[in-house]
Amino acid sequence: MMNEKTIGIKFFRRLLSALATVMLFCLTVPVVAQEPPPRPVVITVNHSQPLAFGAFTPGAAGGSVTVSPDGSSRTSTGTVITLNLGMLYTPAMFYVRANPGTVISLLTGSLSTLTGSNGGSLSLQLDDTFPASPLVTMVPYQQQTTVLVGGTLFVGNIGSNPAGNYGGTIDVTFVQE
Repeated sequence: MMNEKTIGIKFFRRLLSALATVMLFCLTVPVVAQEPPPRPVVITVNHSQPLAFGAFTPGAAGGSVTVSPDGSSRTSTGTVITLNLGMLYTPAMFYVRANPGTVISLLTGSLSTLTGSNGGSLSLQLDDTFPASPLVTMVPYQQQTTVLVGGTLFVGNIGSNPAGNYGGTIDVTFVQE
């Protein structure tokens, strides 16, 4: 004959067995992670706006003009004076398309040379980016991430840099990490 103590022990063992089974099922739930990006990783970059420094005069000794990467400011050094003659200053603008979560860095080349319409030449150094490099794309591939690039223009004196329009090319490489 079974006493109450034996019945209680059997019940307790069945209960522990049932709890162990439930816990085993809870621990074996599949873990879902982010799927790997499609191969090959596709990045598309389109140039949208040039880097422009607006109007300025070099003065007697020259100096530099800098446009911030977010386009909020233009500063000068030396005897360079920025002028407000209706000519805009803007950072270079690129539209980048990539899968969400893609890490992208920008590599800029060495100094670029800009030649003037009336002679003379200027040196251009690309500066920081907005958003800061490296950046992570957060929108679907169909949408664009806007990347702005600021720069510094090194200006000689008025004799070596006569008035006129200066132009050239810059080298920017977008690298998927």
